[in-house]
Amino acid sequence: MSEISTSPDSQLDIGTGELARHTDWKGAFAIGLAGTILVTGIDPAAVQGLGAAAIPLIAILTAMGVVLCLMLAELAAMMPHRTGGLPSYAYETFKPLGPRTAAHAGGLSAWAYWLGWFPVAPINMILAAAYIVELFHLPAGHQLQVFGSIGSPVGLTTLIVAVIGIVIMFVPCYLGIRFGARFAAVMGIASMVPLTLFILLPLARPSKFHLAAVTGFHLPHGVHGGFALFVAWAFVMTWSVLAMEAAACYIGECREPTRDAKIAMSIEGGYGLFTFVLTAVVIVGVIGATANVDPLTVYTQVVSTLFGSHAEVVQYALGIPLIIALALSVLNAIAGSARSLYQVAHDGMLPRWFMKVNRHGTPARAMAFNAVASIAVLFFGSPVRIYVFSNMGYLSSIAVALFGYFLHRHFRPDLPRPVRLPTWSKWVALGIAITFAFIWAYGGWQSPRLVVGENSERLFFLGLAILLAYLPLYWWRVYSDRRLGRTASEESGAPEVPELAAEA
Repeated sequence: MSEISTSPDSQLDIGTGELARHTDWKGAFAIGLAGTILVTGIDPAAVQGLGAAAIPLIAILTAMGVVLCLMLAELAAMMPHRTGGLPSYAYETFKPLGPRTAAHAGGLSAWAYWLGWFPVAPINMILAAAYIVELFHLPAGHQLQVFGSIGSPVGLTTLIVAVIGIVIMFVPCYLGIRFGARFAAVMGIASMVPLTLFILLPLARPSKFHLAAVTGFHLPHGVHGGFALFVAWAFVMTWSVLAMEAAACYIGECREPTRDAKIAMSIEGGYGLFTFVLTAVVIVGVIGATANVDPLTVYTQVVSTLFGSHAEVVQYALGIPLIIALALSVLNAIAGSARSLYQVAHDGMLPRWFMKVNRHGTPARAMAFNAVASIAVLFFGSPVRIYVFSNMGYLSSIAVALFGYFLHRHFRPDLPRPVRLPTWSKWVALGIAITFAFIWAYGGWQSPRLVVGENSERLFFLGLAILLAYLPLYWWRVYSDRRLGRTASEESGAPEVPELAAEA
């Protein structure tokens, strides 16, 4: 690999296109908070399903997410010419296995990452809409169940609010990274306030926090745990607790990526670990794990328990910033994985349609694609159901990235690395990759029955089907390249992959 230029004024290197470098580590961190905000969806559901036993499982998996963030900081600092975060590095890290394998690893990883991240928008807008309906006492409206038994009922008011929210969040995404980062910075500050305040609230009413409910990490009454149950929940949790890595999607648009990568990813990982673990502790300690816990509105339930008759004021003070936090996560869901699709289209593995950049320097078509797909997924209704098929993509992309890191450190140890982890970290990456591959296969199969609560294996197969949709998209790209009589490298300047030309 040639030496990488890190001049603050440089634009993206040949092969990546025209995304502008108009932000820094603060912008990457602010937009990346979208990953930490996913705590609002997973911790309440996990506590309801596993009780206090969810806490150590969340802690272990989130700690793996911190390790992932540090490894991505190393790769991002080495490859500031690549945008799109985690999946975009696979093209380089898998080169020891050959250019064809590298290209497909990058292409499939980016498509899997898209499947993992774009559903964040509908999930978090469902949650935001639920809080809006509760806080402002809106009528729920007629219940719809568009996808039949594979989905769950969702109120018409929730759907309308959610669709409006997605459309509104598309606007700052479209207007460019500079505007988007500033917009996200304001929302990020507003997001950190309720997430941090929620964790600190029991200090104001210590008598309402029951340490005995946490001690021993027991399962809820009537729940009988086993290996399959914990692996199934680990599968669902990894969709959220690893998501701090989202900050890496914007390192390629930072002015000083070799410096900003280390700062953004370290802070993102640390704050994520703090938030995911302690939020679960607060929920269990204040209201426990009972059948009355509503995963959609558990934050306001905790506030009501802590403050009683004074809860309404606190609910608004916490609830409104929480809605803003959820909206920030929607912004990243639209913008982040769009960068991955854009990058891999430049690598020649997805249709050229995703390569379109608007006058603000953003991948407009890829983001519009995300927004439309998000609105469609709203009709699944239940966040947990969406977790299952979405994580068939996300966790596989994570496993590929970690395996790629191992290959890169093992076979190309002498490359200059502005950020360098210890040599033994490659074995940690390999171990976590194998662990996640097992959770993906075994936990993914078990989760529809043990987490959703019914035999919904169709969710597992739906995820696989969408994942395999990469193949026709790639074949279309090969066909269009041949029809136009040119290769992806001739159009974008990306390094050509000779073997791909021979594939049908």
